[in-house]
Amino acid sequence: MSAYVISEVEMRDPDGFEAYRALAAKTIAQYGGRYLVRGGKVDLAEGNLPPKAIVIVEFESMARLKEWYASPDYAEALKIRAGALERRLLFVEGVPEM
Repeated sequence: MSAYVISEVEMRDPDGFEAYRALAAKTIAQYGGRYLVRGGKVDLAEGNLPPKAIVIVEFESMARLKEWYASPDYAEALKIRAGALERRLLFVEGVPEM
């Protein structure tokens, strides 16, 4: 069953953000992930919090997603992320195939 990383992002440092983004994309590809949404235009349809940039990445399974997140490769990106952006990060299982 597919699993998804859903990230709500607010940039703090543009240069650090670009460095994080490039490294994260490389590691996501290494672990078989693919971007479904990557910071496109967001329209608030309901609720009252202002929308932030949204990123959604698909992995083949929750196990593979967690393997990517815990990997030494992604750990390097996380070091950059700490000062470059603020985010909420969710791991979500997809719908089972019928």
